[in-house]
Amino acid sequence: MDIYASTLSPALDIGTGCYLLGVAVLSIMGNLLVLIMAFKRSSRMKPPELLSVNLAVTDLGAAVTMYPLAVASAWSHHWLGGDVTCIYYALAGFFFGVASIMTLTILAIVRLIVSLNLQSTKEKVSWKKVKILCMLPWLYALIWALFPILGWGRYGPEPFGLSCSLAWGEMKHEGFSFVISMFSFNLIMPSVIITCCYFGIAIKLYFTYKKSMNSSNRVPNIVKLHRRLLVIAVLISVGFIGCWAPYGLVSLWSIFHDSSTIPPEISLLPCMFAKSSTVYNPMIYYIFSQSFKREVKQLGGMCLGYNSCHVSSSINHNMVSADNKPKIASRSSLQESKIVTLV
Repeated sequence: MDIYASTLSPALDIGTGCYLLGVAVLSIMGNLLVLIMAFKRSSRMKPPELLSVNLAVTDLGAAVTMYPLAVASAWSHHWLGGDVTCIYYALAGFFFGVASIMTLTILAIVRLIVSLNLQSTKEKVSWKKVKILCMLPWLYALIWALFPILGWGRYGPEPFGLSCSLAWGEMKHEGFSFVISMFSFNLIMPSVIITCCYFGIAIKLYFTYKKSMNSSNRVPNIVKLHRRLLVIAVLISVGFIGCWAPYGLVSLWSIFHDSSTIPPEISLLPCMFAKSSTVYNPMIYYIFSQSFKREVKQLGGMCLGYNSCHVSSSINHNMVSADNKPKIASRSSLQESKIVTLV
């Protein structure tokens, strides 16, 4: 029996390939926008924001290195490349997945540290410390991704034949300690830390809000800012964990029961849902971050040529009234730059 042959219908294979292609395009475009916006405002970035950039790199890396091979395999109705590409694909998926959730965990801890004293102007986390913190998830993920290569755990094809991951069904006896350790240190522990950190931030913001309302009856801008950052961070964390939780449950079922009892179509769904986790973060930034949305629209206008048309019309108009308009334009551009910086 060919373990790399698709167990799905040809129509479902094509549909799966189209879905993965859409996920790949949205993920690459969205996370590239996050990186471009971060580069544009690098001089105004705060150290904790570098962790959000790190998260975008993990999502972009997964989309670029994994999804094209998965799309080609789906449209070929057979996994391409055999054992070599299967191990590569499974290792990349495990590597980027662990790097993402550990980045989210460190981001939650840093957000908690920053929120402990909202009124202080001193940076709680320096650039040097943040750069070290950004390296830790990659090193940690690399160690875990190499364990199956070194003999602790195993990589293999998914039951439906069009993807590769940890070979859950084959680790019932030989790699059971790896499965328990992997779930404990890469899912349960990070989820508990993230939940506790954001719960602590919410409590801190609540008491700061109550104190400010009792003293001045006005909500400080710093509380509004951190409340918005809290919403964004919680949604990102919930989105990632929520995407991977169904896949984790199905994987655990494969450990304790016969994986052949799960129809291929059913095992396909949580896998595809987990792969969509790389798309959500840019969408959350666009919906809840005013500055990110504004800068994306400005970039889109420049790409479509709206900016050049506006500049040319402004030049013609300024030739008529050269004394007053430049001063007004400079004041408005200065105000706009201040708004972007503050928000």
